[in-house]
Amino acid sequence: MARFVGNFEHTIDDKGRLILPSSFRAKLAEGAFITPLDHCLAILPAEEFDRMADRLEAQVAAGEVGVDALRHFASQADEVTPDSQGRVRLLPHLRELGGLDRNVIVTGALRRIELWDPVRWSSVSPSGAEKLTDAIERGHGLGPN
Repeated sequence: MARFVGNFEHTIDDKGRLILPSSFRAKLAEGAFITPLDHCLAILPAEEFDRMADRLEAQVAAGEVGVDALRHFASQADEVTPDSQGRVRLLPHLRELGGLDRNVIVTGALRRIELWDPVRWSSVSPSGAEKLTDAIERGHGLGPN
């Protein structure tokens, strides 16, 4: 399973493409999916996208989630493979849903990559730091027990 870590500042070019950090590229060589997620865009390796889709399909089959959620998940996603320069296209509707213009914060989120508008990221990042501290203090699988 691929793990993505780090925080990078990048820009979207005039053709709507984003150059991925070099450490992320090889992990997406087999393809990936871009989808809106939690006020940003997520780039999911194919195996992670499949895992999420399988879980969502199971939730729909069990009646826990309406089929409209599955439709939305699938209809908003775009399948991509980085080109030889490590670029992926960001379709206009995805850039709009993610609130992305030119400047982008690219963050590793372990099983996925997240693309954030810098202003949104600056409001989310401090909260994440506080929650990480709480998780470590509570012994939620992080740090020594």
